[in-house]
Amino acid sequence: MSAGLNLAQLQAVHYTEGPCLVLAGAGSGKTRVITHKIAKLIENGMAPRRIAAITFTNKAAAEMRERAAGLIGRQAKDVLVCTFHALGVRMVREDGHALGLKPSFSILDADDVTGILKDCAGGTTDVATARQWQWTISNWKNAGWDSRKALALAQDDHQRSIALIMQRYEERLTAYQSVDFDDLIGMPMRLLRGHPEVREKWQRILGHVLVDEYQDTNATQYELLKMLVGERAHFTAVGDDDQSIYGWRGATLDNLKKLPIDYPHLKLIKLEQNYRSTSAILRAANNVIGPNPKLFPKTLFSELGEGEPVRVVDCDTEEHEAERAVARIQSLRAGVNPQPAWKDFAILYRANHQAKPFEKALRKANIPYKVSGGTSFFDRAEIKDLCAWFRLWINNDDDPAFLRAITTPRRGIGHTTLGKLGEFSGQHKLSMFGALFSHMLEAVVPKKAHESLLEFGRYLNDLEYRARHTLGAEASRTFMLDWLKEIGYEQHLYDSEDSESVAAARWSNVLEFCDWMSQRAGGQIEDAAGTTTQTEVKSLLEVAQNIALLSTISEREKEQDMVVLSTLHASKGLEWPHVVLVGVTEGMLPFKLDDDNGKQEKVSDDIAARLQEERRLMYVGITRAQRTLAVSWTKRRKKGRDMVQCQPSRFIKEMNLDAATAKEDPREKLRKLRAEFAARSTVQQPAP
Repeated sequence: MSAGLNLAQLQAVHYTEGPCLVLAGAGSGKTRVITHKIAKLIENGMAPRRIAAITFTNKAAAEMRERAAGLIGRQAKDVLVCTFHALGVRMVREDGHALGLKPSFSILDADDVTGILKDCAGGTTDVATARQWQWTISNWKNAGWDSRKALALAQDDHQRSIALIMQRYEERLTAYQSVDFDDLIGMPMRLLRGHPEVREKWQRILGHVLVDEYQDTNATQYELLKMLVGERAHFTAVGDDDQSIYGWRGATLDNLKKLPIDYPHLKLIKLEQNYRSTSAILRAANNVIGPNPKLFPKTLFSELGEGEPVRVVDCDTEEHEAERAVARIQSLRAGVNPQPAWKDFAILYRANHQAKPFEKALRKANIPYKVSGGTSFFDRAEIKDLCAWFRLWINNDDDPAFLRAITTPRRGIGHTTLGKLGEFSGQHKLSMFGALFSHMLEAVVPKKAHESLLEFGRYLNDLEYRARHTLGAEASRTFMLDWLKEIGYEQHLYDSEDSESVAAARWSNVLEFCDWMSQRAGGQIEDAAGTTTQTEVKSLLEVAQNIALLSTISEREKEQDMVVLSTLHASKGLEWPHVVLVGVTEGMLPFKLDDDNGKQEKVSDDIAARLQEERRLMYVGITRAQRTLAVSWTKRRKKGRDMVQCQPSRFIKEMNLDAATAKEDPREKLRKLRAEFAARSTVQQPAP
């Protein structure tokens, strides 16, 4: 079962006696090590259900589950492969009663949180400020702080005011029987820390814990891991200090530093053989990361051969850079058999706004592309608002949907009333919707509020009845437009956005969604290729019942043959045969290191830490490439209405490329290839 593993990988797989840190360089086969170690643990007699493999994304969990199934078959379904947050949901669903939570607690998304924070401040705060509070509160929670600790450690009046907002926010969440995303880590930690019987239960359940992308853990996740594994410390942490690029969201390299201290018998194994990239690409990567201080020194090597030299492309403007990137893609595809697919190419950049000129150039050249890491249409707040109503039609016990529907738009029902409703439903073990019709509720909330709640309940039941009897495309579209007018949703969008153009764009998305729903009711289904199939006419309620399948629409796009545009952060964990790394200028990569907001204290330390993380980001970008890599920069770029002069990033010099081979003009290469092709075509023409 361990066939094909190198010596270091075999060591990592076979060491099961205690704490183990696998330092896995980019492309060194870490997922393979994790899945083989799961198989080894089962072979050694551990029940699959006692093994947990924790990842950071649902996509990574799905890939690991699939690869484990290929290795160990049906036993893989019993292994707990999930994200930190999914594990947190499971723990709080099972044992949250110890913290006063009912099993059907609501999980609020980012938009719900923004709305509650605005209300905590009296409702007059703009969205941007509320989101800044949200970011600060999230960072505090990731550090393991509650509002009391935040208030005690606040450094100025601004932080004190946010800590007070956080206090009110915590009260609202308790009253609503709700949690936010960060609570899914913080609450399990509180459960294990404060309730020995719960801690012992989970330590019994989990015989071995494997953590993928360990360098991305924050302080709370590390404390949670320590309490899950207990004194036996049967765990395997797999990570790479050179790929730690999420410091801005709480990830800390301190967790790597603490491991040998907290676990003196820690087994350290380095995976340094790279199976992804050529030697030329790896040499550039090793050179770039070289200046960073090393926690655990390592040097990646490859046996895939030298490969093409890494190219540096200097450009006049961003538009010129986009033209050259497109020309490079075309030249790499020209005259090659077999021809590379479009999906073999990726254009990577530091920030989302850099994508625009590349999208324009790709469209002009009729090259199919997709922007990775962008928001799916069905993940947009306005679409989720409408889906919350549909979810309630289907399942009246869906508390998260209830909270979203009753507050979006506002129906004269305040947070105090909703808080009392939440407490009442928790005490009587009812859903919030079910509690509306309890004859005992009238004694808990004021008469006017009770009437408003009943009115909402009756209106929802009426909508569900009407949707059940609304058939076909035209009737469904009329129904939806009438409903949106009745609840004042368009006005709600304009009231909740600071920008009128943003509100208009969101309303346009709503109308597009109405068209999509009505087409489905009319029996018209369009597949990923754009082909329309006619099926039977459905009621609007039947269409709404399939709302959970909407995510599969965006999934189909992943299989399409398209050039990928992606931020460097979103590209982590992915790879492509051909990569163009663009916008590599000072101020963009590394990003604005001299901006210290006028504060002089600890500036040099902060800048040094930020530079090290930016260097790791460049390293991640380089190591996404398998066969060819081009790095481009512009001499000028737009800043507002002005053009500003740019300098190549210091990271280009740090790659230490051979100047004789590094320069490339892809347009010239493409012209030569076209000329050769034209010459061959002329020779092959038959005589007249």
